[in-house]
Amino acid sequence: MKFSKATDYALHAMLYLAAVTPARLVGVQTLADKLNVSPTYLSKILTKLVKANMIESSSGAHGGYRLKRNWEEFSFLNVIHAIEGTSSFFECGLDHGPECLVQQVMIQAENEMETYLQNQKLSSLAAKMPSVH
Repeated sequence: MKFSKATDYALHAMLYLAAVTPARLVGVQTLADKLNVSPTYLSKILTKLVKANMIESSSGAHGGYRLKRNWEEFSFLNVIHAIEGTSSFFECGLDHGPECLVQQVMIQAENEMETYLQNQKLSSLAAKMPSVH
């Protein structure tokens, strides 16, 4: 199983925003420089996070992005769903229906992974990071 680079960048961007203090606006160029990624590509990722109501954007000369107020509750799974969507990783291509033993194992594995990722809060990791300015 593999997550996209967009998910990787989104998780790192969210963690960076949490580390610089959630209320501070951070410009896309600053984020792109920190992540060593194209600002154009990063803007597309940040737009998905805005649509998922995880960050907010402010335009203008002093604009940028910052975390929403309830950011302490955001989990890795929330970010992954914002970028990747919520569809299942596995679908039985043989159309056996819910009694398919292979599908049952795969769904159980996915559920366990999602539970783990839901329990991994960005705020817990941000607390472990050195102060970023």
